[in-house]
Amino acid sequence: MAAPVATLNCEDFSLFQMMEAHLNRDKAIKTCIAQTSEVVEKLREQRAQESENLGLIKQLRKEQTKLKLMQSELNVEEVVNDRSLKVFNERCRIHYTPPKVN
Repeated sequence: MAAPVATLNCEDFSLFQMMEAHLNRDKAIKTCIAQTSEVVEKLREQRAQESENLGLIKQLRKEQTKLKLMQSELNVEEVVNDRSLKVFNERCRIHYTPPKVN
């Protein structure tokens, strides 16, 4: 049995697994942020009309908190991506250099 070719393994991992996973997670988080932003905007409009509705105010705060958490998750994802690429480059730099994705 022949040993696997390191160049193909690093390239395959970079292009088809790591980069695709990063892009998919980034897209999913941004989609959630967009949807939650729409909900927050609608709730703000409703609050402008019904400023004394406590249930509405609570719901707005809940959605705003969710939006902040998703935005911070996007920042966390950026750190994870940077660290993953750093480790990948340390392990595979001899065999393969991935293209930059932003």
